[in-house]
Amino acid sequence: MNDSTRLEPYGSCNLEEIYQRLVVPTLDPAIDRWLAEDFGDAGDLTTSAFIPPDVEARGEIRSRSHGVICGLPIVRRIASRAAGTLETEQLAVDGDRVEPGMRVMEMRGPLASMLEVERTLLNLLGRASGVATATSRFVDAVAGTGAMIVDTRKTTPGLRAVEKYAVRCGGGRLHRIGLHDAVLIKDNHLAGIGSRFSEAVESGANACREQMRPRFIEIEVDNLDQFEMVLDLPSGTVDIVLLDNMDLSSIRTAVERRNLRRRAMLLEASGGISMESVRAIAETGVDRIAVGAITHSAPQVDFGLDMD
Repeated sequence: MNDSTRLEPYGSCNLEEIYQRLVVPTLDPAIDRWLAEDFGDAGDLTTSAFIPPDVEARGEIRSRSHGVICGLPIVRRIASRAAGTLETEQLAVDGDRVEPGMRVMEMRGPLASMLEVERTLLNLLGRASGVATATSRFVDAVAGTGAMIVDTRKTTPGLRAVEKYAVRCGGGRLHRIGLHDAVLIKDNHLAGIGSRFSEAVESGANACREQMRPRFIEIEVDNLDQFEMVLDLPSGTVDIVLLDNMDLSSIRTAVERRNLRRRAMLLEASGGISMESVRAIAETGVDRIAVGAITHSAPQVDFGLDMD
């Protein structure tokens, strides 16, 4: 049984709950930083010089491409924080599929305020929707296999909470949020362990569970010999085994050996996963596929703000 969601941050939460718990706590300081990139010490020179402050306008944000939308509540918060007199109305919800010309939000208020926040909110909306869209494509590609698409820590600095929320909007699942909530023993950690593999992993995992209560303990292997060493550990030592850059035959063998020995650990494929390779990897029987590309290489979804 694939119980990956039991180990996942916010695994049982809906999108609104994830937004409130993951994004909102750090959102206002982040918005201030985003706006400061544009405003500097002098504000919007062009708008200040040419647009009277009492001119009112109505604006519509429209999609200019196909995708999965994410970030509408953040856009509303940007508008509210930068210019409290702007009124916004959502015409879509995060997770909706959009197409060119689709209206997703309406804004009313001072034209100057709209112009000042236009690029910041479109950048955020395009980036978050890009991650949601890329995730959705990978999720669709493995449909029916039982494998889950999970994210990685390969996120944009300063945007991790937003991008992880976007992954969920696209139908993906979350790995760990950071170094603080789960354990992933990688190759460089193992290099420090040396020949004391079994003893060090078992004792370290037990101590970690007792003292730190991580969400899960995961270990990385890159060949079947290492995988056998993990299988020989006492049951329950690790929750997930990351099969790093292993070929299809090796992944399939790892699944067979795990099942033959009736081990409860989840198997997660990772390393250079692409749209061309993901379906075949999912069909090996792995439980999870970690895809860095859904965050580090996601193309923007194009949106525009049309005013009248």
